[in-house]
Amino acid sequence: MASTTNSGGLKFRLTVLNFLEFAIWGAYLTCMSRYLITAGLGDYISYFYSVQGFVSLFMPALMGIVADRWIQAQKTLSLCQFIAGIAMCAVAFYGNSAGSNADFSILFSLYTLSVAFFMPTIALTNSVAYAALENAGEDTVKAFPPIRVWGTIGFIISMLCVDWSGLQDKPWQFAVSGGLSIIMAFYALTMPACPTNQGGEKKSFIDALGLRAFTLFKQKKMAIFFIFSMMLGSALQITNGYANPFIASFGAEEAFADTFGVQHANTLISLSQISETLCILLIPFFLKRFGIKIVMLMSMFAWVLRFGFFAIGDPGFPGVILLILSMIVYGVAFDFFNISGSLFVDQETDLNIRSSAQGLFMMMTNGFGASIGMLLAGGVVNHYTKQDNGYTIGEWDTCWYIFAGYALIVAILFAILFRYKHVR
Repeated sequence: MASTTNSGGLKFRLTVLNFLEFAIWGAYLTCMSRYLITAGLGDYISYFYSVQGFVSLFMPALMGIVADRWIQAQKTLSLCQFIAGIAMCAVAFYGNSAGSNADFSILFSLYTLSVAFFMPTIALTNSVAYAALENAGEDTVKAFPPIRVWGTIGFIISMLCVDWSGLQDKPWQFAVSGGLSIIMAFYALTMPACPTNQGGEKKSFIDALGLRAFTLFKQKKMAIFFIFSMMLGSALQITNGYANPFIASFGAEEAFADTFGVQHANTLISLSQISETLCILLIPFFLKRFGIKIVMLMSMFAWVLRFGFFAIGDPGFPGVILLILSMIVYGVAFDFFNISGSLFVDQETDLNIRSSAQGLFMMMTNGFGASIGMLLAGGVVNHYTKQDNGYTIGEWDTCWYIFAGYALIVAILFAILFRYKHVR
């Protein structure tokens, strides 16, 4: 009985850890763009969203090596969160003092410092949880998913709190994130100690980055898969960066100014994360029944619908139904690609390079793909829209049609070029 009680207490502590980890991210990820517009930096939205992909190319690997060799993972996690939290609070205080004339170089530098130390904490949080569960004799495959789902719940609750406290377009959303980071920095020190590998086999920086897995490009099937993963990864951050200012832009029109969506865009967008949570449960069924090619195509066409519904929807009735549908299909678009792709890589690679292959998949999707895609998307949005009295107005429908057309082309090419026979 005591063992069961201890196990339950450990799982609760890890649940709180995951809740805090993603609540930190949810405080600003979907509404930071609204603040940047009010700060006079609307043309630089894509820079702020792409930089987290670029720092993810090396910072998680670097901090992972530190945790493996020198500083226990829970202490490395604490250090990263503390630095990230202090820097994010600095973003908030500078943004508040600068008002509507924030200097890009100062705000961007502080923000980049924060995300550079925050992005490694996602993997470090997983490492701490895995080590603690294994030491407690738990099956991580069964025990971790119910813990991890509370991370998404934390993300959603944080989004809603920032929305309903009126901080969507204020710099204090960063203070919420920074404050939570500092709390987590101290909380992480209460986690069970994780071992370091000072005397054993050491993982090189090349291995940590996943560069060994580049040998997989010699296989035509895997080369095509990784290339298309990068191409589809280009879509991952677009709606995180531009959905909120797009919905808010309807506030410039009298007919939509008082609609729920305009007033509470973050709440409307949170349906995407709720859908994401539910769609995770569908993946085993679809992957076993249809195989990776069909599941990936489902994701690609879901991205077409995600952008297409934005192009023709609005916050009024019945247009808001189309926006809600866009939020619902996001779960399929995101999960069927990210999680199914990760499972496919796990199944198709040898054990000795499996971890490196996962690193390569993340590098191609959330690194190169998301960052380059966001910069290109920023060019499209800046070309077809303009800043006017705190709103980003213009040909938003053209932007969304361009993004939908891109996703459709990727889907068609993938269907033609990726050859994979599924055995049920």
